[in-house]
Amino acid sequence: MRRHALSAATAALAAMVLLAGCGSPADDPSDTTTDQQNEQPATGNEDDAAALAAVSLSGEAGEAPEVDFEAPLVVSAPTSRLVSEGNGEEVGAEDNVTLHLVVFNGADGTEVSSTYGNGPDALFLGDPTIYPEIVDVLVGGGVGSRSLFAIPAEGGGSTLMAFEVMGSSQPLERAEGTPVEPADGLPAITLDDAGEPSMTPVDGDAPTELVVQPLIEGDGEEVAAGQTVIVNYRGWLWDGEAFDSSWQRGAPFTFPVGQGRVIEGWDTGLQGQPVGSQLLLVIPPDLGYGDEDTASIPGGSTLVFVVDILAAD
Repeated sequence: MRRHALSAATAALAAMVLLAGCGSPADDPSDTTTDQQNEQPATGNEDDAAALAAVSLSGEAGEAPEVDFEAPLVVSAPTSRLVSEGNGEEVGAEDNVTLHLVVFNGADGTEVSSTYGNGPDALFLGDPTIYPEIVDVLVGGGVGSRSLFAIPAEGGGSTLMAFEVMGSSQPLERAEGTPVEPADGLPAITLDDAGEPSMTPVDGDAPTELVVQPLIEGDGEEVAAGQTVIVNYRGWLWDGEAFDSSWQRGAPFTFPVGQGRVIEGWDTGLQGQPVGSQLLLVIPPDLGYGDEDTASIPGGSTLVFVVDILAAD
C-alpha cells in the first residue's frame, strides 16, 4: 500500500498528522513510498496544555463546531484535551471509531479541511502508528465526545484538530463465515491456530488477470469505495517467497478503499466483498508494482495475498 492514512474524506494534512510514524516498504512491502518516522516529542508540557486549554469549542452535536482561538497557536509537542465526554457507548482501546474532524492552521487560524458534510471518517485505535495522545483522549470517552489535538507544524505555529466521535465498534479478530472451495490451479492456503495463512505454490504460469477468490465468505456489509477498512494480510511472490505479513507485525492495516492509497489490485479486489471474508488475491504486475523493483519485490512480479476483512466504515 502506498501509505498509512485516515481516509480520503480529509485533506492530506489531516491524514498525515494523525499518525506518529508510517511504515517503509521494508516494513510494509505493499507500500510504494518511504515515510519517515515522526520525531516529535511524545508528550506536551504545561505551556502546551495551557495553549490548548485556551481553545474554545462549542456547537450542536453532529454539526461542525465553532472553534475559537488566538493565532498563532503554538505547542512544542503533540498535545490533546478532552472537551466533553459524550453520553454514548464507551470507546475502547481496540475499537474502530467513526469521527468527524476539522483541521485548522494554528499559525493564522484558518480552516484547512473538514469531514462535516462529507460523512465521518474511520480510525482504528489499535493501529500502533496513531499518536498516543489521540488514543488517550478518545479511549474511555463516550460516543459523542469532543476533543482537541494539536501538533507542531513546519515553519512555526501548529496544526489544530477538533474531533467528534460519532460511533464505535470492535473489528473482528479474524475472518469468519462460510468456507469456500477455491478454483483449481490456485496456490493452496493453510491457516495456523492464530489464523495466519501459509501458501503452497503451484506449478505453471501465473494468471495475467486479477483473481479474487473468496476462501471464507463473511456475512457483513459489502465493502464499498470510500470506506475505510481494517484488514490482516500476508503477501507472497508467485513462487511462494513471502515478503510481508501484518500478522507478524502484530497489528492490522487500515486504509481507504478506492482512493489510490494502495495498489490497484487491492483497491479493485476488496470492493463488493463482505466484511468477515478471507480473500485470496492474485495480482498481475500491471495491477501491482509494474516492471520496476519495489523493496524486496522484483519488477514484473505477480503477487499473491491472503486478506482477512475485519471491518469497514
